[in-house]
Parts: sequence; structure tokens; C-alpha cells
Amino acid sequence: MFEKLETPEEVFTFKLGATLTMEKQLVDVLGELDEQAQRSEIKQALREHRVETRRHVANIERCFKLLGEEIDDSPCGAIEGIAKEGKATIKKTDESLLDAVILSAAVEAEHHEIAVYETLIIHAQARGASEVAALLNQNLEQEKHALQTARSATEKIAAEGIKVVAVA
Repeated sequence: MFEKLETPEEVFTFKLGATLTMEKQLVDVLGELDEQAQRSEIKQALREHRVETRRHVANIERCFKLLGEEIDDSPCGAIEGIAKEGKATIKKTDESLLDAVILSAAVEAEHHEIAVYETLIIHAQARGASEVAALLNQNLEQEKHALQTARSATEKIAAEGIKVVAVA
């Protein structure tokens, strides 16, 4: 949509579009990870976050409408890189370690998403787009919760892995 970004509004629209692309890609990635996850609680968390991520897509699309702007699907190289790295790591990982690898990728992705939403909210507020900022904040809060869930599961799996190694 943009060849050159020339105004703060264009930068915001571009970044909002990249965020939309990111969330759409994550809907697919979460489905793939659900199929590969071993533990039922991780599968359930991935499914729940996939439902939330679909709502994130809808919220971002609503942001475009509130701003009176055309929906822009700008590329999101960062999430593409995280997904590519995660898939490559999963391919070479023993099945018994898949959940740890999946959670690692989830934590990385959530940190990225949180940073993106925090920045978008700042710019939406500066623009006076309070309804847009509120929708983005809904997404941010769900991302923070997803990060905490992934972090807690990672801690549990890491502790279990260390106990297994110590016994052996």
C-alpha cells in the first residue's frame, strides 16, 4: 500500500497492517503447534490463544474502520522469522522435547507482540484515537496473559527436565 512512509499516520497505518498480518499468521502457526504439542495442557493453551488471536484480528480490522482507513496487510518480517526458526528447531528436536521448543517460540512471539501493541497504543493515544487504543489494549492484555501462561509452563517443563537429568 505504501511505497514511502511520509507521515506519522502512514507509519501508524503501516505498523497496524503489519500487526494484522502478524496475528493472521499466528492463527495458522498456533494451529500447527497444537498438532505437534505433546501435553494436553499445552494443546489447550494453544487452542485458547488461537481463539483470542482470531479476536485480535477482528479488533485490528475494527481499528482500521474506526480510523476510516483501508485495511492494509503490510508484511511482518519479525514474526515470519520467529515462526521460521521455530519450525526449523521443531524439525530437528526429539519428540520428548517438543513442548519445551514450542513454549520457547511462544514466549519469544509473545514478547514481540507485547512490544508491538505497546508502541501502537502510544501512537493511537497521541493521535487521539482512544477507541483504537482501547481495542489495541484489549489485545495487549491478552498477550500478557498468554506470555504468563507460556512462561509458567516453560518453568514447569524446565524443572521437570532438570530433575530427570539429575536422576540419570
